[in-house]
Amino acid sequence: MGLYVEAHIRADLDELWSRTQDPAQHRRWDLRFSEIDYLPRTKGEPQRFRYAVRVLPFLTVSGTGITAGERERPDGTRTSALRFASPHPLSPLARGSGYWRYMPDAHGVRFLTGYDYRPRWGVLGALADRLVFRPLMGWATAWSFDRLRLWLERDISPERARANWLAELAVRALLFTGCLTGLELEPAMGVFGRFGADVAYLYPLLLVVVMSLALFKAPLTCTPAARRCLRAPADRATRTPASCTPWRSTDDHAHFDVPHRAR
Repeated sequence: MGLYVEAHIRADLDELWSRTQDPAQHRRWDLRFSEIDYLPRTKGEPQRFRYAVRVLPFLTVSGTGITAGERERPDGTRTSALRFASPHPLSPLARGSGYWRYMPDAHGVRFLTGYDYRPRWGVLGALADRLVFRPLMGWATAWSFDRLRLWLERDISPERARANWLAELAVRALLFTGCLTGLELEPAMGVFGRFGADVAYLYPLLLVVVMSLALFKAPLTCTPAARRCLRAPADRATRTPASCTPWRSTDDHAHFDVPHRAR
């Protein structure tokens, strides 16, 4: 089953196109990649690119891909398709393909992606992909799309958006940890005398309320959040035709000559 993510972005189509098609801008907002660079090409050849993901401080997994095609329809909709592969033995995905689709409307652009890939490591890899890696990839894609939205709509740079997210995450963690600690200190309410004893029954309730806010309160508007994106097509019209979903024939990756460089 392929992954799908959609965000509505109140921005100009050309500006959105630039920040998603230019590798220097793309790698700033997309959490899934540490590096994206176009490879040299001669006239008439398809555009190849190299990508890298920093898994650990001392390990970078890389691969290459091909921008399979770009087209603009009479209604203004644009589609960009690609194929990608990684020969690195530690990469959880071997090869895959997908598309980006840009659907302008009266209020901005519906920006959506669909992609799928073939996991590595046989049966164990397929199980790990289903339980861990695929949900993580879906979350990272949606989170990145919302970070891109904040950049275009509110001029919050990707770097600032990440800092906002980390700060909010830290505050939530501190509140949750503090509440857990507070539950252990509940008997200490008696030190406040009769007044403390009278309101002691409210103390656990207050801690539960604060813990719930820390866990479930909607993120701040300046913080990227995956939950703001759709994870399935809202209507049939959104579905991209088979001609734009190259993952339907992943075997054609067999002709890829994928260079490998790990650092």
